[in-house]
Amino acid sequence: MIEILQSWGLIGLFIGTFLAATVVPFSSDILLMGYLYAGGDYLLSFLVATIGNWLGGLTSYWIGYSGKWEWIEKWFNVKEETLIKQKGRIDRFGALLAFLSWLPFIGDVFAIGLGFYKVSPAKSALYMLIGKAVRFAFWILIFLLI
Repeated sequence: MIEILQSWGLIGLFIGTFLAATVVPFSSDILLMGYLYAGGDYLLSFLVATIGNWLGGLTSYWIGYSGKWEWIEKWFNVKEETLIKQKGRIDRFGALLAFLSWLPFIGDVFAIGLGFYKVSPAKSALYMLIGKAVRFAFWILIFLLI
């Protein structure tokens, strides 16, 4: 794995962290740690991982944004009452939920939900960026301490 990370470098880190922030089940944390273990630069890996993961999260947001209630009801057999109930939960926290978009599995659901319910794109993007940056800074700090 170290050889793969070394050969793909920052481009591989970007692609991996981007995909991990979409609905592809993948751990960007492990990818970042592997890249650092392979000798990657701390600051560059932080920037690339954060930007890649953020752009992946924004992609999930825009996938949700382009969704329509009729599609969800028809294709996924979800009733309008359920969608209204979920909207109430999203509205309670608003764009702040984007801060948690880094969480495994449920973070993607938050990003898609924020887009689907048309929560402020600018605020969602900002909170998503902050959350993802804090996450990768945490992992780099852990790496430096071990």
